[in-house]
Amino acid sequence: MFTLMLFCLAAASAQNLKLLTVEEAVGIAMKNNFNLMVAQNNADIARINNTTGNAGMLPTVGLNGTDNYSHSNVSQKYVNGTTIEKTNGYTNSFNAAVALNWTLFDGTKMFITKNKLGQIEKLGEIQFRDMVQQSVYNVIVAYYNVVSQKQQLESINEVMAYNVERVKILQKSFDAGLGRKTDLLQAKIDLNVNRELEINQQTVIKTSKHNLNELLSRDPQTPFEVGDSIPLAYTPDAKDLLQKLYSMNTGVLSYQKQADIAALSTRELKTLYLPRLNFNAGYNFLQGNSNASQQLSNRSYGPVVGGSLIMPFYQAGNVSRQVKSAKILETSARLNLESIKLQVNTELQRSLTEFEDQQQLLKFERENYSLAKENLNISLERLRLGQTTALEVKQASESFGNCLGRLVVFKYNLKVAETRLKQLVAGL
Repeated sequence: MFTLMLFCLAAASAQNLKLLTVEEAVGIAMKNNFNLMVAQNNADIARINNTTGNAGMLPTVGLNGTDNYSHSNVSQKYVNGTTIEKTNGYTNSFNAAVALNWTLFDGTKMFITKNKLGQIEKLGEIQFRDMVQQSVYNVIVAYYNVVSQKQQLESINEVMAYNVERVKILQKSFDAGLGRKTDLLQAKIDLNVNRELEINQQTVIKTSKHNLNELLSRDPQTPFEVGDSIPLAYTPDAKDLLQKLYSMNTGVLSYQKQADIAALSTRELKTLYLPRLNFNAGYNFLQGNSNASQQLSNRSYGPVVGGSLIMPFYQAGNVSRQVKSAKILETSARLNLESIKLQVNTELQRSLTEFEDQQQLLKFERENYSLAKENLNISLERLRLGQTTALEVKQASESFGNCLGRLVVFKYNLKVAETRLKQLVAGL
């Protein structure tokens, strides 16, 4: 009766806590998760860098100005006999210019770079989605771990209720002089073990909640309650999953983009073999004043237009070396892509097998649950009528408890396998 009262009080207390659904948990993680914020910042940086100016397609315009003042004593003699003697003379020179520099042709490097910046931006988006998928997976798995631990506690309490009944029956039998005290003592020991398991399980639940709160980036002590069941309505289509795997898996897409970027880097370096044409334009202004020379002032101003052509005939083999290194990196990127394809394909097959196995195990265990529960009820009734031994009831109780534990584990494992399958095709 005391245990039942505690269970009712715990249930009433749980009802006062806010019920957190798995969708709400995912939403909180998407809003608060620090790793996601960092990944979003990285994606934003790649997006900001993807401009035509950063690719070198646009001109640069600048204003330069200098003003130099000098103070000196001058003594000058010229071949014509002229002599200039000046004490405390000064010279002031002011120069200003607006300059425009524009690369008109660089071997198409600017267009390749712009394409590369676009691919880097897409890579940032894919890596952010990959982080989102991983975070959602972690939250879902952690959430249903709390649910499964709650179900384990309910299983312990269900077995405890049978053991309480078992103690009552043996107590009455012993009081009537029909039962052995050793059977009663063993039943009480088993009941106390159940109570110990209940306390330990409550600790496990608290730890599981702390872990979930950490994933939600909030205080580990934040109170909440979860649902009571694990939905298991998913039916995977192996052909559909395999068809979507390479086109939707964020890991594969990420390595694909890295391979594309490596190829563009190689093309980018090859443009260093080609000529470069630059256009320059500007407007210059010069003003000089002096009382220490024959020329008292000098002013000049006007536009300037020009250009330059650079022909790279010999560069000490540096460009060739860089291109060869880039080709090796490109090959490595392609190899990494094939490797990740093999890994995710293997993971898909493993997860499908795991899902099917857990489905079969759950099917058998549900049948075992019905059988074990019926067997335990029959054993208790036989014990009440004095038609069986306490050992038989103990064995039936242990069998029923083990069955309940396996049932919870298989449900949770099936949910984890389902979540992993969806994550592989970015379906979370």
